[in-house]
This record gives sequence, structure tokens and C-alpha cells, in this order.
Amino acid sequence: MYLIYGMYECLNVVAEPAGQPGCVLVRALQPVVGIEIMLERRPAARRIEDLASGPGKLTLALGITRAHNGADLTRGPLVVRAPAVERAFEIAVTPRIGIAKCADLPLRFVVRSAGDLVAGGF
Repeated sequence: MYLIYGMYECLNVVAEPAGQPGCVLVRALQPVVGIEIMLERRPAARRIEDLASGPGKLTLALGITRAHNGADLTRGPLVVRAPAVERAFEIAVTPRIGIAKCADLPLRFVVRSAGDLVAGGF
């Protein structure tokens, strides 16, 4: 977890063993369950698609704070799990947004669904 712009908490998931650099910023998600509580946490969201359509919105919608910093994501209150039903999907690379330097580096990934980007516009 880290704070950006002095006000938004962001969720990074470390993806490498201790001592090796490598993490993933979770920028957005498509809500499918828990929508009612997300709406309570994000009353300004006008559409379901807006609930977690950015890193700060995502942490607010999910109730994730810097208190979760260093959490073990294999157990405890914040867990990353395999899907109940595995589905094939494609990964697409899109231009990075909100930065001026190195925006062309292939470091922004989204799930492609039926020819469209699920995370389009996030």
C-alpha cells in the first residue's frame, strides 16, 4: 500500500520473492459481488463501472487502507484467490496514462474480453 498525491491509497501486490524487485499496481476492477457495500463506500460513483475504475477508487470501494500494508495475501482479511471457475482470457498491453516519461513502455496490462478491453478507460 502507498499514498499518492497525498490523498489516494494504492494497492501494490508483490509478485517476486523477498530480495527481488517486482510488483503489480492493481489499477481497477470490474465489480461482480459486494456492489452494495462498494456503493456505500463510494457514494459519488454514478455507475457500477465507476466504483473501482482507478487505483484510488478501487481501494475505497474495497475498504483497503494502508493498515493492510504488508498483508499476506494468501490468508487473513485481504486475500487473492484463484477464480471459482477458470475461464480463458487474453491479456492486452495498452499505453500508460497520467505520465510523461516512458509512457510507451509496455507496462500497463488489461484483460481483453470478446474483442473489447474490459478495463478500457481505466
